[in-house]
Amino acid sequence: MVQTANLEAPDRHHLLAAEGWLELGNPAEAAEEIARIRPELLEHADVLEIRWAICAAERRWETGLPLAELLVRVAPDRASAWLHRAYTLRRVKGGGLESAWEALRPAFEKFPKSEIVPFNLACYAAQMGRLDEAWEWLHKAMESAGDVAAIKRIARADPDLEPLWERISTL
Repeated sequence: MVQTANLEAPDRHHLLAAEGWLELGNPAEAAEEIARIRPELLEHADVLEIRWAICAAERRWETGLPLAELLVRVAPDRASAWLHRAYTLRRVKGGGLESAWEALRPAFEKFPKSEIVPFNLACYAAQMGRLDEAWEWLHKAMESAGDVAAIKRIARADPDLEPLWERISTL
């Protein structure tokens, strides 16, 4: 859920409605709600999060990348900004796993207690065939989460980590 404390009505309502439409699987309606937000707020971090999510839902990675890059500049203290950028870089033309890795790797120092950053680094490393490194990142995610069972369950369901599934089952 987006943070809307510093947005006022009616913009706040349009943002929440856009989020609701996304949750219902309707990015087109979400985009219509975003279009109702005042133009000067379109670069607000909360609005950028939803604008990026609309692009992701529609698999419009080329459009989503500038939004994700702007989000990192506007809200560098949000782990989600770094994750969105990496996720998009993995999927854009000319991007890929290495680009996603390079974009997300600095976020680990910025968010050392986040489990989602090392989890995603584990996914990228596994997909690049760097399985020992992926295993180390997965352990960092488990240490950060404090709930090894939850991370193990999520990891066993993530196709990016399939090369590690047998090892994960030994935990």
